[in-house]
Amino acid sequence: MALKSASSLLTFYLTLGSFCLGNTADMSAFNNPGNGPPATYFAAADSLPISVLRAGAAAASVVQKDATYPFSLGSSETSTIHSDWLSFKEGAALSWVADMDVDCDGVNHNCEGNGDGQPQTNWGALSAYAVPYIVIPDRFLVANKDILPGNNIAAVICNGKMYYGILGDSNGDDPQIAGEASWLMARTCFPKENLQGNNAHSSKDVTYILFTGKGAVLPDNAMDKTYITDFGTLRSMGDKLVRALASNVETSTLSESAAPSLWTGREGIVMMIVVLFCAVLVTLAL
Repeated sequence: MALKSASSLLTFYLTLGSFCLGNTADMSAFNNPGNGPPATYFAAADSLPISVLRAGAAAASVVQKDATYPFSLGSSETSTIHSDWLSFKEGAALSWVADMDVDCDGVNHNCEGNGDGQPQTNWGALSAYAVPYIVIPDRFLVANKDILPGNNIAAVICNGKMYYGILGDSNGDDPQIAGEASWLMARTCFPKENLQGNNAHSSKDVTYILFTGKGAVLPDNAMDKTYITDFGTLRSMGDKLVRALASNVETSTLSESAAPSLWTGREGIVMMIVVLFCAVLVTLAL
């Protein structure tokens, strides 16, 4: 028994060491409910303006077809996937604000509290214990396959921090719901809540950002059907996409706030005088 434990520990350290040296590793040692990859593997750079993105997502208003879903089964509250940021040349993304349910489809479909798990995820059989992935309603995915080919980079803002993951699965329940992520992502976001298949983070305070298009897809050489094997690529792509998005969001916000009003300043006073003068002339003519 001691020999077996020592062997498992050795495997873990070899995996950790190979990751630190080359950022590519056999990640199977992390396929464990209490021993997944540490948060530093997929955390966003500290310098990124999380507050800008969170505020931008909260203020989003452009809604596509099939974009609104309940937070959870039996809930009357809904979350909407907004497309305000789809037109950006760099950092184009969808966004929504929701709670966080735990998804364990894939190789860990028998995780604690998960009574209806499936052995496959949309583009493989991901490890919910080892891969930070998010889930999107299947109906929305089907309607947007051109911009969501699968394994798109995602950024999740939760508990004051931001982490990267991939679009790994879709929700086909009836009704389909919004606000769902893998065991690893959920427990990294909220480590003190003992989240599992039947215990969700219920507050609607998680911001999901999903980057769109083929240029936002984690490449095949950074993952296989079950694991992300190169977290360095995930982080570098995530940081680049988030910087571009944040710059676009800040520029859009500044442009809107700087837009001149016809009724303010000296020009506004002149305009008001002209309007009043015209109103007087019309009255006298009558």
